[in-house]
Amino acid sequence: MATDIMALGRAVKQVQWRHHRGLDRRLADLGTTITQWDALRAISELPGASAHELALRTFQSDQAFGTLANRLAAQQLIARAPGAGRRIEHRLTPAGESLLAEASLVAHEFVTGSFADLTEPERAILLSLLTRLI
Repeated sequence: MATDIMALGRAVKQVQWRHHRGLDRRLADLGTTITQWDALRAISELPGASAHELALRTFQSDQAFGTLANRLAAQQLIARAPGAGRRIEHRLTPAGESLLAEASLVAHEFVTGSFADLTEPERAILLSLLTRLI
């Protein structure tokens, strides 16, 4: 019997939606969102990166990331400085590093719980399959 490919696509989307909504609710207790946490994570991983590089890494348009970066800078979570040419480089401030650390603990706990019904071998298989599709 063939797998219902549309049901499979919908199931992947439902898991993603559940993660996004659930994690956003938990991060609200820290005064942040999943989008802000993801941006801080990306900046931490690529200090000095341009807005375009960070937009790609966080699945946003350049314009959306620019708006987000303005909010993060206004909250003093990131610092931006001119780079080569028109490039603007991004770095975390100490406040941004602190929030990232707290939010990452919340995210790890949430995602761990989300996949708790799968065994370790099942999680490894799922990761392998999704990675192959990417």
